[in-house]
Amino acid sequence: MDYPALERAARRGETAELVRHAASELEEVATGRRVLRAVRHPLGFVCLPVLRDGAEGVCVHVFGPTDRLLTDHQVHSHSWDLISTVLYGRLSNRHMDVEEGVGAPTHRLFEVHSEPSGVDELRPTRRLVRCSPGSEQTSSRGQTYALPAGAFHTTVVPDGRPTATLVLGRTLPGRADLSLGPLRAPGHRVVRRMCDAAQTARIARAALRRIHDPDPG
Repeated sequence: MDYPALERAARRGETAELVRHAASELEEVATGRRVLRAVRHPLGFVCLPVLRDGAEGVCVHVFGPTDRLLTDHQVHSHSWDLISTVLYGRLSNRHMDVEEGVGAPTHRLFEVHSEPSGVDELRPTRRLVRCSPGSEQTSSRGQTYALPAGAFHTTVVPDGRPTATLVLGRTLPGRADLSLGPLRAPGHRVVRRMCDAAQTARIARAALRRIHDPDPG
C-alpha cells in the first residue's frame, strides 16, 4: 500500500480510487488471506488497521447501529493530521472551541497515552479549559473531510445507520493525543477490545456488502 499515493488521491477527491483500495483490503481480511484483528475503539467504532508504517497509518473505521460509546471522553484532538473518506453512510464532526486560561473553566485536559497492549491511559493535566460547541460538518458517502492535528472535535453518526470511513493519518512530532474530561475526574485506563479472527472476518464482509450496495440499509 502506497500511503503518499492514497493521500494524494484523498486530497484530489479521487473517491473511486480510495474505495477500490478499501474494498481490496477488506476482501483480503474477509477471505482470510490477510491476518488482521479488528479493534473495538473506546470512542464507539471498530478499527481495522490496514497499514502502520512509522508516522503514517491507514484504517477502516466501521460504525454500527448497536455500537455504544465506551468512555465519556468524547471531545478529543489527535496528534496526527487526518484525512477521511466516507465509504458508506454518513457522519458528523462537531468542531469544539476550546480556550485555555479563561475564567469559569468547564473541563480539564487529559493526555491519552496508548500502549501496544491495547490500553489507553488517560492522564489528567493541570490545564483547565472552557469548551463550547463550534461548527458542525456532515459528510456522506463519497465525500472526504480533513481534521488537522490539535483540532478538538466530537464525531457522531447522526441517523444511527451503518457507516464506514477510510482514514489516513500522519503523526506530527511533539504532539500528544488529548481529550476533555470533568474538572475533578481522576486519571483512568480504557481497554481496547480485540476481535477474534471470525469476528474480524464478519465485520469485513459486512462492510464489503455495504460498499458494493448503492443504497445500504
